[in-house]
Amino acid sequence: MITIAICDDENRIAEQIRTFTSDFLRVNHVEASIVRFSDGKELLDYEKNIDILFLDIQMKGIDGMETARRLRCRNFRGVIIFITILKELVFQSFEVQAYDYLVKPIDRKKFDKTMERLLASLENVSKEKLLVQKGYERSIIAFDDIIFAEIMDKKVYLHLTSSEVVDYYDRIEKLESRLDERFFRCHRSYLINLKYLKGCKNGTAYLENGKEIPVSRLRSKAFSEVILQYMKEWRL
Repeated sequence: MITIAICDDENRIAEQIRTFTSDFLRVNHVEASIVRFSDGKELLDYEKNIDILFLDIQMKGIDGMETARRLRCRNFRGVIIFITILKELVFQSFEVQAYDYLVKPIDRKKFDKTMERLLASLENVSKEKLLVQKGYERSIIAFDDIIFAEIMDKKVYLHLTSSEVVDYYDRIEKLESRLDERFFRCHRSYLINLKYLKGCKNGTAYLENGKEIPVSRLRSKAFSEVILQYMKEWRL
């Protein structure tokens, strides 16, 4: 189930978006919960996961653009759709990676078109992205953002290029099955992204971020073969 948030200080607009959203979800058989916020501060204080956010740009107090900036600074990975009166304001939306914008008064056909495109892209999250579930929170992580993964005490730790570490409960075998050929399980507790492999010597894989990962003797030969194959298929 996805979570959709509406943040608008105009009651009429917020209710209109809620109605349009509910109708669209019902017709397309999508399960979702909808939450409502009346200003940017209220939204920023919300600590649960949000997948899709309808965000009014012009609000009292913290406006929508500044709210979006603060959310992105906190690594907010949800989809942002701006609601605005003036199209011109949307040019600033590139810096916060907004998906789209809707101009007031909101046209139902344009709303449905935006949601159709968004639903298609969410369903096709892509073969090169990983959906991570942690409690009620969900994150979408690109394969290329993962340097390596390790498992400790039944928990997977994803070490990302941003230096962030995302942890969640899973089996490394299940994670391995969801990743593609650029990843190799060089040890029972480690999966590495070959893109960030700097070298390998004496049973140790050296990664670009300075980490040293053990390579088990049982996987050493297969590791050498995989590296050669990877260089042919991915780095040419």
